[in-house]
Amino acid sequence: MCGIVGYVGGQSALDVVIAGLRRLEYRGYDSAGVAVLSDGSMAAAKKAGKLVNLEKELDGRPLPTGSAGIGHTRWATHGGPTDANAHPHLDNAGRVAVVHNGIIENFAPLRAELAERGHTLESETDTEVVSHLLAEEFSSCGDLAEAMRLVCRRLEGAFTLVAVHADQPDVVVGARRNSPLVVGVGEGEAFLASDVAAFIAHTRSAIELGQDQVVELRRDGVTVTDFDGAPADVRSYHVDWDASAAEKGGYDYFMLKEIAEQPKAVADTLLGRIDGGGSLRLDELRIPDAVLREAHKVVIVACGTAFHAGLIAKYAIEHWTRVPCEVELASEFRYRDPILDQRTLVIAISQSGETMDTLMALRHARAQGARVLAVCNTNGSTIPRESDGVLYTHAGPEVAVASTKAFLTQLVAVYLLALYLGQVRGTKWGDEIRSVVRDLARIADDVDRVLETMEPVRELARSLADKDTVLFLGRHVGYPVALEGALKLKELAYMHAEGFAAGELKHGPIALIEEDLPVVVVVPSPRGRSVLHDKIVSNIQEIRARGARTIVIAEEGDEAVTPYADHLIRIPATPVLLQPMVSTVPLQVFACELATARGNEVDQPRNLAKSVTVE
Repeated sequence: MCGIVGYVGGQSALDVVIAGLRRLEYRGYDSAGVAVLSDGSMAAAKKAGKLVNLEKELDGRPLPTGSAGIGHTRWATHGGPTDANAHPHLDNAGRVAVVHNGIIENFAPLRAELAERGHTLESETDTEVVSHLLAEEFSSCGDLAEAMRLVCRRLEGAFTLVAVHADQPDVVVGARRNSPLVVGVGEGEAFLASDVAAFIAHTRSAIELGQDQVVELRRDGVTVTDFDGAPADVRSYHVDWDASAAEKGGYDYFMLKEIAEQPKAVADTLLGRIDGGGSLRLDELRIPDAVLREAHKVVIVACGTAFHAGLIAKYAIEHWTRVPCEVELASEFRYRDPILDQRTLVIAISQSGETMDTLMALRHARAQGARVLAVCNTNGSTIPRESDGVLYTHAGPEVAVASTKAFLTQLVAVYLLALYLGQVRGTKWGDEIRSVVRDLARIADDVDRVLETMEPVRELARSLADKDTVLFLGRHVGYPVALEGALKLKELAYMHAEGFAAGELKHGPIALIEEDLPVVVVVPSPRGRSVLHDKIVSNIQEIRARGARTIVIAEEGDEAVTPYADHLIRIPATPVLLQPMVSTVPLQVFACELATARGNEVDQPRNLAKSVTVE
């Protein structure tokens, strides 16, 4: 949600900022704008719509070349997606420019104060008040970083702010509270961005910014303080992927590329997890084994696709550790007064590490004394930093809004966590853990095999492009897979899609079944939990008898489903708990192809942002 770029250095600031914004398009936005400092003056341009609209504006009205600049892609909150509401926002004198991600909750009284003092505000946004406040403070102190600190102390809410002032042409200043902002450090240049993808073509050296910190960028260095001006401790890190990882690599869509990258992402997330003695080792965990042994309850908080990973984790944790596990939507968690204590382990799952609902849930959990463990794909992001421990996935950059490889690597991570809990609590023997890890290691090849057989799934998706509804059914770990399949179709194809626990059919949903209605059924393995398999075969017969068009996902060798499947999608046989790693993949391909057939934008679905950084 919202992309921010700032630059100071020897290159053309406008070129660097525009290229950075292009790399952040995946975040979702509805307007774009830039501001550049040149020869003691400010030049800005902004336009509603996609970045191409701004580029056309700049072709017709070029901005001067400058060595410092800022840019923004906006996802509308306060005020609609118009030229006037697009960022940057300037003060009345045109000397200060500000871009902003987040929500300033007390903007209304601040706006009223400014109006009383004679300021004219031209947009409907909460952001514009900041440019006017900065102008006032700068006129008193003459230093943009100090002005930013003074203004931030007056603001309430979640925000990332980046600003420039014409009187300090070689300075870019940023501030963050509850919203992502990262620093890039190069040779004689520095960058600010919502995501390292914006500057990865220039440098892979980054600095984490902590909560309530202000950063001042100059060509010769970076200075970080807290909002009161005290020097702040920061952590530098090296980004372990390069610019090519964030390119399409010959695929039509990032989503197609990311689906194809899943075998490698799964393998990378498993690397280095077993030590020389054959025990599971999770170096980033940081929570003492003694604490994990004493935990009497696990609570998982997450949103969207990550929530579905949490639902699958519940099956593994309870089966392998015998510890009760709850799974909560992070957006609802703290509002229901959950029962937490020092023996509660909370697992927060977030691809970006900046999901605001999940961040607020983990803060509530820590305030109640619970230990929090993050599962995250983004090094240095807020959720891992504020957790007691972290398990990083290694999916690499995920650009498409609809999550694919991040989901599979989250599954690997939560399986590893469940096994590790079993190891430290003594509920799983070492040879049992090693056996499951070997099964997980084979999953990468299984996913590769699934991807090689997807052309019939694509053909099926194209044939259903005119349908209005698709239903998904599953049992056991297949139920969260059904939910995930439905979510992907809603996100990408803009279709009505619902996932149900198959056993709930007769409790209401079977009333939805009508002639030729597509119903996708995720069939559990006939091995191990055969009673579930028999029951779901009965479910397939029930819906087929009422005219449904049955699309059945079943493992190789399962012939019991063949007579009742109008379309049969085969997946490799895997251990029961690990089946979601392979059964999810056809549903990703199905949703992507169906969206393409309907003429939709696959990588940037309407109304959606990659990371939701406001509540």
